Amino acid sequence: MTDEVVRYLAPDRGGLFLDGTVGGAGHAEAILQAGDEIELLAVDRDAEALDEARGRLARFGERVRFVQGDYADVWQLVDLGEGALAGVLLDLGVSSHQIDTLARGFSFRPGAPLDMRLSREGAEPGAAELLANLPVEELAAVFRTYGEERRARRLAAEIVETRDDSPLETSDDLMQVMERVWGRPVAASDAARIFQALRIAVNRELESLERALPGLRDLLAPGGRMVVIAYHSLEDRLVKRSFREWGRDCVCPPGVPVCGCRGKALGRSLTRAPARPSVEEVAVNPRARSARLRAWERD
Repeated sequence: MTDEVVRYLAPDRGGLFLDGTVGGAGHAEAILQAGDEIELLAVDRDAEALDEARGRLARFGERVRFVQGDYADVWQLVDLGEGALAGVLLDLGVSSHQIDTLARGFSFRPGAPLDMRLSREGAEPGAAELLANLPVEELAAVFRTYGEERRARRLAAEIVETRDDSPLETSDDLMQVMERVWGRPVAASDAARIFQALRIAVNRELESLERALPGLRDLLAPGGRMVVIAYHSLEDRLVKRSFREWGRDCVCPPGVPVCGCRGKALGRSLTRAPARPSVEEVAVNPRARSARLRAWERD
């Protein structure tokens, strides 16, 4: 959704923009091409993604600064004051490069290790560690909340029973457990939901998003814009709720006789409903089919 990102961010206004999930730098490149007065902070948790972005954006020289880390911690990684940014882009989820690199473990293709970490530099546990150590109820919560799986409790119980005899280390191991619970070959859509749920839990993606949104909002200058592309209903719901609340004049609880909150809206949503990829884009890139873009502008 590169065209939509550029249209809503309006980078031709100039200024400093943040791409908090730069990935392969396709969106970043389009932003920088919009004008010579544009500077960009290219942030990603994945060192491999940053290396790819450096190569693609090399021609823009000092207009780009690369930072490895979680976008939710950007104010700790970079010295930015309130109102420093003309725009923020968050393209959530994982990149095609990450999915297609078997060793990263994001895929349910045969032989993939159960890793799924966006950053492999730290000591955070990967998917195999979560499957090996989480109790039944916590595993079930992962599959129920992040995967919207009705068999979450049964799947978690089967995993715990299996790991007592044999650890789950590859995609094949988890798929075999799922097949026993499903009682049939597992559909690709079901596998995608379960593996996505694990990935969200491994990387604490919803926690990062919830923590980041108000902080990034406050880094926007007046007229600055935030664009978020979500691929999961929970992510999109969180963005929608935040943008809606920021656009209200009063956020006091019902029944409060005197307004004690900010008393005015912080900005306005630019997308009444989320923008979706075109039929043509989905035909070229089927992974874009679940993308939902929302945009917001600060007053």
